[in-house]
Amino acid sequence: MTQERKYIISENYKRITEKIENAKLRRDPSIKGDVTLLAATKTVDPEEILFAIHELGLSAVGENKVQEFLSKYDMLKGQAPLHILGHLQTNKVRQIVGKADMIESVDSLRLAAEIGKRSQAAGIVTDILAEINIGREENKTGILPEEAEAFTAALEEIPGIRLRGLMTMAPICNKKDEYYKYFCKTYEMHLDIFGKKTHNIIESVLSMGMSDSFEAAIEAGATMVRIGSAIFGPRIYL
Repeated sequence: MTQERKYIISENYKRITEKIENAKLRRDPSIKGDVTLLAATKTVDPEEILFAIHELGLSAVGENKVQEFLSKYDMLKGQAPLHILGHLQTNKVRQIVGKADMIESVDSLRLAAEIGKRSQAAGIVTDILAEINIGREENKTGILPEEAEAFTAALEEIPGIRLRGLMTMAPICNKKDEYYKYFCKTYEMHLDIFGKKTHNIIESVLSMGMSDSFEAAIEAGATMVRIGSAIFGPRIYL
């Protein structure tokens, strides 16, 4: 890893964290809680990820694909919480249960049941987020908004998993205000679901917002943002 890359990543990270803090100041006073910066590290070299963790203070890492997650696991395990962000097939669950600290993309009871079964067999409980398709996009996974309350209630009955909150991906928008509307809807849903009853978690997670939309997500109430290219630069596909 060159000094130039260290400098670029450091400057990007500094700029992002400043924007996060400024976005928090623009929140409605009723929105409480901190914001976790999770680095989406698709195609990013483990050396650069470790640099961000140890030298810059990066607190969480997420991968989209199981294969890439596993290829980096031995180098990253124990260094920071590791999340699965992308769509997870049930036949891949056995490969990541016990390795992923959180699975953010749970979009069916079938998938949740498989995670629970594999987790119980391993003697652990796996933290998950319910994925919401807030834009109702046919090409994206996730539960439709009107199904969210029943879905999350069903998730809480499955042994071996622990529902920690919600995750969403907004449609691609041209303006910040458009992103903000989608994220506000998800925040309201999050409040409705997790504010109605006492859950077995200290603080629920609302994961939303990426490199092009994280400021709007934070202003709307996100507790976790998933940022990749804004930190590490454009993804390089081999």
